[in-house]
Amino acid sequence: MDQKIRNTEPKALWNHFADLNAIPRPSKKEARIVAFVIAFAKKHRLEYTVDDVQNVILKKPATAGMETRKTVVLQAHLDMVHQKNEETVFDFDKQGIQMKTSGDWISANGTTLGADNGIGVAAILSVLSATDIAHPALEALFTIDEETGMTGAMGLKGGLLTGEILLNLDTEDDDEISIGCAGGIDLTARSSYEEFTTPKDTAAFRLTVKGLQGGHSGMDIHKGFGNANKIIARILLDAYANFETSLASLKGGSLRNAIPRESEAALVVKNVFKEAFLLEFTQQVSLLKKELFAIEPDLEITLTPTKHPEKVMDVLAQKRLIQALYATHNGVYAMSPSIPDLVETSNNLARVTASAGRIEIACLTRSFSESGKMDMANALRCVFELADFKVTLSGDYPGWEPNTSTEILKVLKERYEKLFQSSPKIMACHAGLECGILGAHYPNMEMISFGPNIRGAHSPEEKVSISSTQKFWTFLKEILKNIPKK
Repeated sequence: MDQKIRNTEPKALWNHFADLNAIPRPSKKEARIVAFVIAFAKKHRLEYTVDDVQNVILKKPATAGMETRKTVVLQAHLDMVHQKNEETVFDFDKQGIQMKTSGDWISANGTTLGADNGIGVAAILSVLSATDIAHPALEALFTIDEETGMTGAMGLKGGLLTGEILLNLDTEDDDEISIGCAGGIDLTARSSYEEFTTPKDTAAFRLTVKGLQGGHSGMDIHKGFGNANKIIARILLDAYANFETSLASLKGGSLRNAIPRESEAALVVKNVFKEAFLLEFTQQVSLLKKELFAIEPDLEITLTPTKHPEKVMDVLAQKRLIQALYATHNGVYAMSPSIPDLVETSNNLARVTASAGRIEIACLTRSFSESGKMDMANALRCVFELADFKVTLSGDYPGWEPNTSTEILKVLKERYEKLFQSSPKIMACHAGLECGILGAHYPNMEMISFGPNIRGAHSPEEKVSISSTQKFWTFLKEILKNIPKK
């Protein structure tokens, strides 16, 4: 790790962040980071509770003179998205994140950084360990498994928290104050197929799509980034329709909330069609690169000879799979009719696997509108069921309805304008924040979300701005000093 990070101001925050990133903390495997937070609580003699789903709550009394202010819940999630470049050798279950600095930015060596939501966690730990920051009574809520299901927020029970205000530290633009977010639902389509012995009079190839930006399937979905699963489906449809290629396997994407950056397929083509197929492939790659160059200049599409697979997919199953992927909506589905430039409904064709007789396709649909969310999900269901897939919906979570009249929003707006001599953007975001779920458990709690500039979240390009984090830290301390009275 670049040791300059630990010497960067505010040192407490960056040191806590470095300590967090030394601990593997993938979603659904948070035991080590939970133990870290408990050890922190014991070291600083803070009251703590671990609930039934392994969320951790730490409590700290108000500082002198702040006892009459409302209790504040500081909230962030402990898990992080694990993504790496294909060529990066890294074991997320065993290794800590390898950080580096470049100018104003901190990033990682070929992997996600974990600034989402490690910066929020580090900021809370910095407040809890400080002796010179004025604040009201605090309840620090560290949730688990936000990135792959929000099961921590969903499993939190009412009555554990007494705070009247919740500050969620999980947004990614330092000039924005979030007061609402989209809800989401997971769609999974599954099918099985017969396999047949690969014909002998064929040539075998490995088709690879890589070099895409990827990114957050909520915050970045409107940017038009390439989706590796959609790109490979275009190539496979042309190959099957014109050259009768046979598919042996397909694998693309990983997490539902990450725009897929890479996809690969193993296929064979009859020798009689080989030369024409290669020529068509070259022409198609040229067209795709030209089409996407402005936004995906590093796109790579390669076709390399490979060892013959033993089996290939049944022709009808292959046709249904490729056509379903081609027809699946990916990206923005509808814009908000009431909030300018806000995506209302979207879908991410996140993960595709087809091998050994089984197919699984995973999507994440988001929307501010419950009816819009189900409209998108049902459109997807229709596509997959027409292709003879079995479809299941799961992980449904509500959105967070914007409220512009809360007392805490007034405080943040006034403090921001005083500190930075400009007005913040009052926003609702298309990402899935935990506030909607937490609000269901604590309906009378005022909630708001803010954070520093983080770019490329959920991708190996993830980075966080040093100067923006300093601004965020100054803002957080100022907010805590100005919490309204009870």
